[in-house]
Amino acid sequence: QVQLVESGGGLVQAGGSLRLSCAASGGTFSTYYMGWFRQAPGKEREFVAAISRNGMITHYADAVRGRSTISRDNAKNTVFLQMNSLKPEDTAVYYCAGDRSSSRTLGMATFQYNHWGQGTQVTVSS
Repeated sequence: QVQLVESGGGLVQAGGSLRLSCAASGGTFSTYYMGWFRQAPGKEREFVAAISRNGMITHYADAVRGRSTISRDNAKNTVFLQMNSLKPEDTAVYYCAGDRSSSRTLGMATFQYNHWGQGTQVTVSS
C-alpha cells in the first residue's frame, strides 16, 4: 500500500512558478501510474496531469497544457508537477494520486486512482 505526501505548495504572484513534489513510500513506485488533481473551494476535484509508469506518456488538462510539466523519478520514488505562468484561477489544493491498475496506462479521472495524498495548497495572487 503506497503512501503519498505532497510538498511545494505556497503563495505566488500571478505569472510565477511552483514545483510540486509527491514522495511515495510503502510500495513499488514504478508499478504505479501517477496523476495530479486539484480542488478549488466549492468546486469538484479536477484532473490536472498524469504520467505513465515509465514516464514516457503524459497527459494534461486543457487548463494547464503548455504551462505545466509532469515528470517522475522512479529511483527517488517521486513525481513532480512544474507549473509556470500561474494564474489566480490555478488557486486550489493540489493532490497527488497513484494506482496500479494493469488495465490502464494512466488515468484522468478520480475513480481511476485508489491512493491519494493529503494535498498541498497553491494560492496565486493577482
